Amino acid sequence: MTTAILKPEEYNPYYKGYIEKVPPFIDLHKNFKFNKINVVSFFSEIDEEKLNYRYEPGKWSIKEVLQHIIDTERIFMYRCLRIARRDKTPLAGFEQDDYVLPSGADSKSIDQLMEEYNATRDQSISIVKSLSEEDLEYIGEASGSRLSARAAAFIILGHEIWHMDIIKERYL
Repeated sequence: MTTAILKPEEYNPYYKGYIEKVPPFIDLHKNFKFNKINVVSFFSEIDEEKLNYRYEPGKWSIKEVLQHIIDTERIFMYRCLRIARRDKTPLAGFEQDDYVLPSGADSKSIDQLMEEYNATRDQSISIVKSLSEEDLEYIGEASGSRLSARAAAFIILGHEIWHMDIIKERYL
């Protein structure tokens, strides 16, 4: 399944930075599998003593960033599925910072976080594989803005790349 270039009316401009991290013509199913390998490899290679590191007070640790990637994927894949199924109910936004502390990410091992990531990604792969081009092109509403199912999927992929780039730049 090759996905065309997203149109600006498919997503809130806030997500443009994430979407631009993903090549425009991709097979979403294959890219979700490819990115899974990259994410697992990336986080698995970080030294244990760095995983709780914060580059400045008040910033998330690397474990918290990974948990954030997982939680965001869960939320955006839920949005993708609801929109693809033609659910016209406006979907609420979420405050990412409210998720970090209760997640307990810093008390989890990297193996626990990887297990959580893999389970989440495998579910996302299954959902993406089940959707047609027509499903992916359908536009609904999330966080008070238009969002296509495929834009939600692109955001997931670009979001994790975005955060891995930040970790390389500021944490490692």
